[in-house]
Amino acid sequence: MFEPRVALASLSGRSDAAWARAATEYVGAAFLGGIALDDRSREAARRLVARDREEFLPPDPLSFLDRELRKLTDEPLRPGFNVRSATVDPVGEAAAICADHDAILEVNAHCRQEELRAVGCGETLLRDTDRLAEYVWTAAATGADVSVKVRAEVPGVDLVETARAIEAAGADAIHVDAMDTEPAVRAVAEATDLFVVANNGVRDRESVREYLDYGADAVSVGRPSDDPRVLERVRAATVAWFDGR
Repeated sequence: MFEPRVALASLSGRSDAAWARAATEYVGAAFLGGIALDDRSREAARRLVARDREEFLPPDPLSFLDRELRKLTDEPLRPGFNVRSATVDPVGEAAAICADHDAILEVNAHCRQEELRAVGCGETLLRDTDRLAEYVWTAAATGADVSVKVRAEVPGVDLVETARAIEAAGADAIHVDAMDTEPAVRAVAEATDLFVVANNGVRDRESVREYLDYGADAVSVGRPSDDPRVLERVRAATVAWFDGR
């Protein structure tokens, strides 16, 4: 899906093309966004901004998505775009744009802010497997590669069953925020053929090896994604692990 097996994880309001371009020396992929696509998710994003959270709120989110991906056309990494929507149709529209750019469409089933959950976005999708699978099927039908960003430790959610459901719906990858449950990565990797990207606390050789030993196909860096020292350590550790294998 990408090489080296290091990705940048999206950070709302910060992860644009310039952010990705700054890390091309170290990573094989970058997930831009997240971006709210429809009216309800955009209203939720505006409420987040009102309490001092950074969010992308361009007048036209689909044009923004296309414009940012165009800026990365000649860069040596594979872009992706993390999207939020309370309705399914805009996900398909965003996926079609991603397909045109050989970019990955990433469905956000991860964010847990109350404003987003209230309109059916983010973590709410983990509790509604049928709706999540519909989002994945709609995106995959455009020809885009599809990832789903999820989190472990959500009460009442069987992450393995969720992974199986999205795989059956056409997903190619699952981006797992392991929280404090790193073995969740192994459970998903052993239960599916999805490309597993492990996230949370990826900083150095030890954290990289832990996730890859658990069966992850790649790792992603979140908050320190603009720190070249961290990215250099993570890339070196990832390349060394796969060379050794």
